[in-house]
Amino acid sequence: MQRTSIKNWPVLERPREKCQQQGAKALSDAELLAILFGTGAGGQDVLSWSRSLLQQSGSLGELLTLPTDKLLSLKGIGPARCFQLQVIMELAKRYLASTLQQGEGFTRPELVRDYLATQLRHQPREVFAILLLDSQHRLLQFVELFHGTINAAPVYPREIIKLVMQYNAAAVILAHNHPSGVAEPSQADQRVTERIKSALQTIDVSLLDHFVIGTEGTVSFAERGIL
Repeated sequence: MQRTSIKNWPVLERPREKCQQQGAKALSDAELLAILFGTGAGGQDVLSWSRSLLQQSGSLGELLTLPTDKLLSLKGIGPARCFQLQVIMELAKRYLASTLQQGEGFTRPELVRDYLATQLRHQPREVFAILLLDSQHRLLQFVELFHGTINAAPVYPREIIKLVMQYNAAAVILAHNHPSGVAEPSQADQRVTERIKSALQTIDVSLLDHFVIGTEGTVSFAERGIL
């Protein structure tokens, strides 16, 4: 059966025209990808192929965080399209970082969650990170401190104090991911947090929160009342 060109579709079914009339928010993930790529692959029109990409990867979030080798293994993804997806993810990270650097993150707490999720949610192993903030709670630096397991905790306070002094930070936010997907804080998470909080108090630096990032959600120690 002959495939119908997108140009022959009803106007509001064409991603580009739909975007022009209704705005990007009205588009599905597949429609956004269709506009990004412009043409399809493997005999599929661009919208059908974009839907296929999402099915292969599981979701838009999974697609954007796939490593290069996995992206290149997807049907129709070559180096140019691989780079396009990686650039989009990097732009998203930089946008969120810029809003935190301007101090907006603490009037819009969801930005902190979103930023940490883009950095940590799809890491294949556990990463322990820190947001270093100035006296106005603007972002100075995001640093991935440790990789592995949070149980290896004795060095954490010492290394964090060094970073705080290096950047002259007035406050910090801790974060780490759970590659298992479940964001529930463990007893080890809570013990390490208490040690770091005590160490920071000796130099009059505030620990504002500790986020646990999982694929199924994000948990805030401060919101849980366990900080």
